[in-house]
Amino acid sequence: MQSPVADDRLIVAMDVPNAIEGLHLAEQLGDAVSFYKIGLGMLTGGGLALANELKQEHGKRIFLDMKLFDIGATVENAVRGLAQFDLDFLTVHGDPYVVRAAKEGAAGKDMKILAVTILTSLDRDDLDGALIKPGQIPDLVQERAANALAAGADGVIASPQEAALIRALPEADGKLIVTPGVRPVGASLGDQKRVTTPAQALAAGVDHIVVGRPIWTAKAPRAAAEAILEEMNSPQAKSPNRS
Repeated sequence: MQSPVADDRLIVAMDVPNAIEGLHLAEQLGDAVSFYKIGLGMLTGGGLALANELKQEHGKRIFLDMKLFDIGATVENAVRGLAQFDLDFLTVHGDPYVVRAAKEGAAGKDMKILAVTILTSLDRDDLDGALIKPGQIPDLVQERAANALAAGADGVIASPQEAALIRALPEADGKLIVTPGVRPVGASLGDQKRVTTPAQALAAGVDHIVVGRPIWTAKAPRAAAEAILEEMNSPQAKSPNRS
């Protein structure tokens, strides 16, 4: 059977300890994967250097998942510094003033600013402990997404379970929805609590899915990625917002 062609709707999360292991993973995945997420956990393990190498030397797209949150001036300066690396996506918290500051910092660059709504590892008990206002998580996610998009975000990070609600927002027209919390059938949930399969996420209107552990912990990472790509191109994954 012919291997599926790389599809940038799949973003592989490099949740490995350092850049050396990240490069090894990229070598294993080869041309099956074209888009990688590098997060805060690898920042002290050479994450920015790895992002630059994968982008400049290997032609990969890069999603830098920093979830920036601070006063506006600090966020703006941080984003301006990161934008010089010519990366594709950067996350910030979805508070409108943070989004506006990040957009100022990214001005003149192609880097997309994605706003975090509510982390996919959280449930209502977690929100209560953090003193987040009452309400059902889907309603709060939709409200935060609308506010962030109105503030200028290029897209949002959200659970695939809330993707259809966000896609229905007027503010979401032409904007990106990127979802972690995606697990192939039979995969362990890990620390995720609001999950769907890749096909379900895409059918709900998601533009990109982020998958980490089910790929990099697999005995054959490339085969695991190819299985996900095959599911992504199945009839069950037909997306209403992508031709």
